[in-house]
Amino acid sequence: MHAALEHGAESFAESLTYLPDLVDYNLGPDAYLELIHKTKQAVAIPVIASLNGTSIGGWTRYARLMEEAGADALELNLYSLPTDPERTGADVEEGYVELVRHVRRSVRIPLAIKLSHFFSAIPNMARRLDDAGANGLVFFNRFYQPDFDVEQLEVVPTLRLSHSYELLLRLHWTAIVFGNVKADLAITGGVHTAEDVLKVMMAGAKVAMMASALLHAGAGHLRHVLEDLAHWMEEHEYVSIQQMQGSMSQRNVPDSAAFERMNYMKVLSSYTLQTRSQ
Repeated sequence: MHAALEHGAESFAESLTYLPDLVDYNLGPDAYLELIHKTKQAVAIPVIASLNGTSIGGWTRYARLMEEAGADALELNLYSLPTDPERTGADVEEGYVELVRHVRRSVRIPLAIKLSHFFSAIPNMARRLDDAGANGLVFFNRFYQPDFDVEQLEVVPTLRLSHSYELLLRLHWTAIVFGNVKADLAITGGVHTAEDVLKVMMAGAKVAMMASALLHAGAGHLRHVLEDLAHWMEEHEYVSIQQMQGSMSQRNVPDSAAFERMNYMKVLSSYTLQTRSQ
């Protein structure tokens, strides 16, 4: 990390300002491992560690260390942007699958894979990761993209919290993949309300991940979501979440074409009808 921060400084002094000053930020994994250990001692719920690495050896080594620190499960955060024009999509995909195989052989705890939505054949990629030993698949990683400052002519980092509208992409692919893999499915990105959680479950996920809503409204927001969820289920005579899981997936809805390209004209027509009614 230190080498990366200082790379080029001997030639271009301004390169030191490419990344923020991290003097007060923990650069190593030791504090994170200690956090896992302390959290495991402090709470009664499962603790899931998140891992992002750069080499097979690094992924597998720290996966084992996180398991030893007390993590109940591990999420591999496959946050990688291939920029080499010589590297094919097939190479990228095979690299991910091989990584999952190595980590799966290194730990005993459940293993979830956090995916991006940039794969050209998401159901196939999900099946390959499932075969490689993934216990869970998380749809989808939110890639934070830089913006341009047109006055200073600089590329600047941006971070915006998610909104519920981002849920649609995740619902779509979860509903398609549901029933085609053994791994459990989870959705992250756009889960803010009890209605969002209901949609996630109906698409076929077993886990609804919430971060932005808690950062915005505080941890107490979770209590309101759970209360609203329980109220909706009572009103609609559901006795358990399991009753609704996958009920709106592609294999269970009357019109499965709603998830496919052939539904394109119907979508456009629905917008035209909405505009006229307004």
